[in-house]
Amino acid sequence: MSKPPLTLYLAAPRGFCAGVDRAIKIVEMAIEKWGAPVFVRHEIVHNKFVVDSLRDKGAVFVEELSECPDDRPVIFSAHGVPKSVPSAAQARNMVYVDATCPLVSKVHIEAQRHHDAGLQMIMIGHEGHPETVGTMGQLPEGEVLLVEVPEDVAAVHVRDETKLAYVTQTTLSIDDTADIVAALQARFPAIVGPHKEDICYATTNRQEAVKAMAPKCDAMLVVGAPNSSNSKRLVEVGSRAGCSYAQLVQRADDIDWRALDGITSIGITAGASAPEVLINEVIDAFKSRYDVTEELVETAVENVEFKVPRVLRQTA
Repeated sequence: MSKPPLTLYLAAPRGFCAGVDRAIKIVEMAIEKWGAPVFVRHEIVHNKFVVDSLRDKGAVFVEELSECPDDRPVIFSAHGVPKSVPSAAQARNMVYVDATCPLVSKVHIEAQRHHDAGLQMIMIGHEGHPETVGTMGQLPEGEVLLVEVPEDVAAVHVRDETKLAYVTQTTLSIDDTADIVAALQARFPAIVGPHKEDICYATTNRQEAVKAMAPKCDAMLVVGAPNSSNSKRLVEVGSRAGCSYAQLVQRADDIDWRALDGITSIGITAGASAPEVLINEVIDAFKSRYDVTEELVETAVENVEFKVPRVLRQTA
């Protein structure tokens, strides 16, 4: 029985970014240097497959530093941590490695610089997300106020409307952020913005590829975890860009084939913490059911690489 034809559009860039790749290498190199177990505060990146793979190699994932013994190394996740966490590790004489993405660290530095200049911060982000918690935790309580949607701007209570700055969570949708920034600038004309856009290059590039791909597709799947902010934003961007069916899947087993009945084209992309092996798994699932013709939708070429911390580049 012949398979129905299907055009499969594959977004590029997709999947792992430099920050995620660096964070995973840090855990692997720490296990190689110090042996198992190595403790990791919070999921190193938001992807169950990656976390399970590292757990099999000897990583132990915990939510709080208090769950870690004093005599084993601990790694802080790519999302960043409040200043209180490394301070507590130092007080306990723990060996720790900070795997915070350098682009998140840039936002931390920016927030501190504004605070030193006497400005109160407003952060555009999602409440409870590890990156938001980490960034807000760079400054004393009350110095960073959180807004999630444009409507929040009207309700925020600031100390001095003439001494404000804003930063953003790196994984947000460019379009959503623009609306909130516009609301902030309308209410607080003197508010200071970042020198460069805080949304990271990987988030921007993956969203641009989805925008180019979405109008071509009957449906679109984003490979990523449900707790991955950048993956969920890709689904939203795809829907807004003209794809009537855009869904998040963790693996091929999550595909709702009944919902895809009758399609002649599908777009595939992946969040920044999704490994290529899971993307290939999804592609293979379509090839088992359809006569697939692949087309690459490439909007940027990434060649960014972040170095791992010096302590892990030394001979054990």
